[in-house]
Amino acid sequence: MEEIGISHKDLIRALQPLALGKPAQRVLLKNPKGRDFELTDVFMVNEQFTSKLHRVKIQAVAVKGETDPERKETKQKVEDDRKHEIEAAIVRIMKARKRSAHNVLVAECVEQLKARFLPSPMIIKKRIEGLIERDYLARAPEDRKIYTYVA
Repeated sequence: MEEIGISHKDLIRALQPLALGKPAQRVLLKNPKGRDFELTDVFMVNEQFTSKLHRVKIQAVAVKGETDPERKETKQKVEDDRKHEIEAAIVRIMKARKRSAHNVLVAECVEQLKARFLPSPMIIKKRIEGLIERDYLARAPEDRKIYTYVA
């Protein structure tokens, strides 16, 4: 695999339809026979394979879903991306308005982001707190529910 620069996962994904498809569509033969792939498996060209077509269609084999760690990693990346999008939306709104009440800011943020995903008000509130800590926003001294944009 190092010689051809392809990961084990991608190699399996490419070989599965060629070796495990319908018997009439098997371009490769796998030894030992079976559905599982090991690094020691040997693949050979199927000499008996024939087709009347110039272009052969090979059905894709259903790939197993993500494993648990991959799923958690994907979810974490999505949350990080969304976190940045929420903060960007808050800053855009506050740059335009300079001053906004909490509920108005949350509603406007949801309105801007609903085409991509539906952010929860709790996450928006956490992002507002993060922006306050980093001095992008400040609370109005007279009312803690009103935010001001700090240029």
